[in-house]
Amino acid sequence: MKAEETPSESAEKTPSRYRIEALAKGLDVLRLFDESVTSLKLRDISERTGIPMPTAFRVVATLEEGGYLERLADGAIRPGVAVLLLGSAALRGSSLVQLSEQPLRHLAEESGETVNLGVLVGDQVLYLARLRNSDLVTANIQVGSTLPAAYTSMGKLLLAYLSDAELAAALAAHEFGTDAGPNAAASLDELRERLAVIREEGYSLQDQEVAAGLRSVSVPVFGRDASKPAAAINIAVSTQRHDLASLRGPILDRLRATADDISRLLRAT
Repeated sequence: MKAEETPSESAEKTPSRYRIEALAKGLDVLRLFDESVTSLKLRDISERTGIPMPTAFRVVATLEEGGYLERLADGAIRPGVAVLLLGSAALRGSSLVQLSEQPLRHLAEESGETVNLGVLVGDQVLYLARLRNSDLVTANIQVGSTLPAAYTSMGKLLLAYLSDAELAAALAAHEFGTDAGPNAAASLDELRERLAVIREEGYSLQDQEVAAGLRSVSVPVFGRDASKPAAAINIAVSTQRHDLASLRGPILDRLRATADDISRLLRAT
C-alpha cells in the first residue's frame, strides 16, 4: 500500500501553476556548472538535464545571447560574465552581508588580519565576505569561493550544530584527505571528536587543516533563531604571525565581540 504523502511532499511534486517551463529549463542548465564542472558540450547538457537536443540548443543560444553562457573555440559552453555579475549582486544584496559589513571592516582594521563571513552549503563553506590581509597564504580565496567545511574553522563550527543525521548527510560525498592540510581530520569519526569539543567551547580552531602555514578561529553569528547559527565569522592568520594561544586569547575576544554586534543587528531586522 502506498504511504500517504504529506502536504509538503505533494507540493514538491506538483509544479506551480505559475511555472514558466522555458525559464525553468534555463535555470536547470545554469545549475550544471560549479567549481568542478566549468564547461560542457551541448550533448552533455542535454543528457544531464534531460532536455531534448533541439530545445537545449535554443535554451543555450538564448542564455548565450544574454551573456549568461559563452561558447569556447572547441564548441564547449561555460558560464558567461553576466552570471558572475548576478552572483556578485546577490551576495552584496544579502541582508546578512550588508549588516555584517561595518562590524567586519572594523574588526579587520583593529586586528590587522584577514576576516571572513561564511555559511554552510552542503559539505562546503561559501565565503560571503572577505577582508584580506595581503600576506595571507590563501590568496586564491575570494567572495563566492568555497572550501571543504570539514577542514575550515567556519565549516567545522557550523557542522558542530548539526544533528548526527544532518552531519552524515552533509558529508556523504566528502572524501577525507582530499585537498587538505597536514592536520586535517582523516575520517568522519575523527571529525566528530573535534566537533564535540567545538560544541563545548563555543568556538572553532583550524590549525593547518586547510593548508600548511594557515590558522584561523571562528565563532557563530545568530539571527532570531538562537538554536542554530545564521553564519560564522573568522579571523585567519599566518602561523608565522600567531600561535594557537593568541587565537584563543585577544583575537577570540575581538571576534566574539564582533559576532555579538552582528547578531544584534540580525535580530533587529
